[in-house]
Amino acid sequence: MKDAGREHDSETAEPEGIRSEVRPQTAAHALAPGPALYLVATPIGNLEDITFRAIRVLKEVDVIACEDTRQTQKLLNHYGVRTRTTSYHEHNEMTRAAELVKELQEGASVALVTDAGMPGISDPGFRLISLAIRHHLQVVPIPGASAFLAALVASGMPTDSFRFSGFLPAKRGERRAALEAIQTSPRTQVFYEAPHRIVEALSDVCEVLGNARHVVIAREVTKLHEEFLRGRAGEVLETLKGRDGVKGEITLLIGKAEENESRGAADASVRPSMRERVEQIMAEEKIDEKAALKKVAKERGISKSEVYREWQRSK
Repeated sequence: MKDAGREHDSETAEPEGIRSEVRPQTAAHALAPGPALYLVATPIGNLEDITFRAIRVLKEVDVIACEDTRQTQKLLNHYGVRTRTTSYHEHNEMTRAAELVKELQEGASVALVTDAGMPGISDPGFRLISLAIRHHLQVVPIPGASAFLAALVASGMPTDSFRFSGFLPAKRGERRAALEAIQTSPRTQVFYEAPHRIVEALSDVCEVLGNARHVVIAREVTKLHEEFLRGRAGEVLETLKGRDGVKGEITLLIGKAEENESRGAADASVRPSMRERVEQIMAEEKIDEKAALKKVAKERGISKSEVYREWQRSK
């Protein structure tokens, strides 16, 4: 690494309000001195995708906070880890975060893991991490497997500039709005998607971004049935439609807009707002508000109730 030989100047003054956290170098076998919260990446499928350091930390901490203790126990049993576990998930994180911080303040070291991948990436963790930092406790990342990064580097899409946005919205109107926002994006877009929604989501990609937009479906990455479907959105959609259901963990990658797509999308971006379009139809077709809302809903491929809510917000 370029900066490996640089010495840190401990005398350099920090700007007011900035707190610098410099950890002293420790022996390879030891945890950081004092209590610390370790964010430990775990395998996203293949149990061999875990680092020696991660296993050591899991063995040496006082407690492991797990998204699902039963799921994590399979990994711990595989590597002979006997450390005490406790649950930490989206339904109890408000109270459990405070409990874990109290343990840290009393001198314990805590490892945070999720069912798969890096804690905090579309998984529980943020509340505990931010609370630990507010209480001036050490937070130490233990890097490892991450589904969206593994999918990205193997997708064949440009990696020089990309954006990861977690899960696409489940509601169609919100999902289409999210896709409209990336119509002219100059970077690769990465999303997670549920298997039961992927066909519906890809249909929206075709309608909003066009059948010709390059996409990649990365399914079950690192697992036995790992699969990458690469091609134009319309082609990949037809492939999925031809199957008897879609299963597994899915990452959806959407290629950046090509030059001709960007021009077309730029022209489309000047279309009237929801309110303007409703009023336009009412005036041109001499129909009432209710009928106009129905027409706009059909025109934009969203429910009448969504059009109505947008219409009300714009009043």
